[in-house]
Parts: sequence; C-alpha cells; structure tokens
Amino acid sequence: MTQEIEKHIRILIHPLKDEEALNEVLKVKLTKKEFKLLKAWAAGHTVEQIREKLNLDEARYAELSSKLIKKLNQEKLKQEISL
Repeated sequence: MTQEIEKHIRILIHPLKDEEALNEVLKVKLTKKEFKLLKAWAAGHTVEQIREKLNLDEARYAELSSKLIKKLNQEKLKQEISL
C-alpha cells in the first residue's frame, strides 16, 4: 500500500510509516469506501473490478478517487502517515 500512497502524494518529505501503522491511521482518517478503494488500487485491480466490487458507477468512482487523492495530499494527513 505504501507504493500506492506515494504515487498519489505530490510532495512527501519524510518516509511513510510501516504498513500496519499506515492502516491504523488511514482506517480512522478515510471513509470505508475510500480505504477499500486505496486497498484495491494497491492490489492492482482494474477500474472495472473496483467499480463492481465497491458498487460504484463511473461518476461516483471519479468523485471518490478525487476525494481520496485530495485527502492523501492534505498536510495534516501526510504528517500522520509519515515517520
């Protein structure tokens, strides 16, 4: 999941925490669907697979993806997931 998060964060100054610590922080800071979306991206699922698994239409998938990326780029969250 670390690699997936690093792909979506514009500027990351410090390294990310280990997987377990990341999961704990992200479960609290993200909605359940956002967390599932991030996990699906990290697992390498296709957009179609993710949309089917999470029961999303195209517009909702785009909206959810956008919100997730914005959250990952918030300074407060970056500080919490970094060492």
